[in-house]
Amino acid sequence: MLVSLAIVVSLLIGIAINIPISQKFLLSRMVDKLMGTAATEFAGLRVVVCGSASPLGNDPDRAQACIAVVTPEHLFLFDVGAGSPQKIQAAQLPINRLTAVFLTHFHSDHIAALPDVNLNSRVLGRTGHLQVLGPTGVDKVVAGFNLAYQLDTDYRIAHHGTDLMPRVGAELEATEIKPGIVWKDDKITVSAFLVDHSPISPALGYRVDYGDRSVVISGDTIAVASLFEAAAKADLLFHDALSPSVIRIFIDSAKKAGRDRIARIMQDVTDYHADITALESMSQSAGVKQLVLYHLVPVPANILLENMFRQDIGSATILADDLMYFDLPAGSSDIIMGKL
Repeated sequence: MLVSLAIVVSLLIGIAINIPISQKFLLSRMVDKLMGTAATEFAGLRVVVCGSASPLGNDPDRAQACIAVVTPEHLFLFDVGAGSPQKIQAAQLPINRLTAVFLTHFHSDHIAALPDVNLNSRVLGRTGHLQVLGPTGVDKVVAGFNLAYQLDTDYRIAHHGTDLMPRVGAELEATEIKPGIVWKDDKITVSAFLVDHSPISPALGYRVDYGDRSVVISGDTIAVASLFEAAAKADLLFHDALSPSVIRIFIDSAKKAGRDRIARIMQDVTDYHADITALESMSQSAGVKQLVLYHLVPVPANILLENMFRQDIGSATILADDLMYFDLPAGSSDIIMGKL
């Protein structure tokens, strides 16, 4: 023990006075740990927040919208906003076996990271085309990304060779879906339902049922009855949330500063995201066991904003942070949460 402590102290002193051999040793140990460590996979249904931010506001610790649903047989991503690949990596999700990506709609903060997710999962060993499922228009989005990254694909194949980076699987594959069951095997069912994000139409939410456990993901919407009907008796509901009291301060401040354009844009945002004050009672009426708020508008980038958000919700509702996880064991009503 004393010897180990002496080594640590020596290394820290070496780093402090800029001795290269100490820095190299410590970095080598850190990289060894990174390369040799994989996240422990949960035997049941695990949900990980890989992006809880909206475009309104800025918090470097939050990525834009992305929810991961992980089982021993599946890895699904629901939306892939900017910054989400970094959170996926930090969570050490098994991206090499990424099953599919489901898109709720095509605002940039829900689709921007598609190429990075595609490449990262391919580099780590995913084979076959990555399926991207979404409402009408998904083929146009996917075709655009495929075209934009065609040269990148060619470069990587030329550099690494087809044995390491085969052309098969380089392109995204679009599947247009409509409300109803959109994915089903002997373990899992994914259902899509319409939400209201007007003028964006159609926009979808999703419900995932794995054995006797379930999670619902709203995407972007106002609080609508159709969503809570789809979420009836769900274990978890991830719902986008707008704080009217907080955004009103932002709007008033923009007007005072003469920034009328920004004020108008923020005012427009208020009519197509869910009012945070309505969500808890609607969730309780639907029999939802746990409400989690994500895609937060505006982004609560400090403790003051977080506290103001929390003033509009009860103590039972959770305000999401990136890298939060929720484990739903089979044959149980337990919801085990933590942070990766």
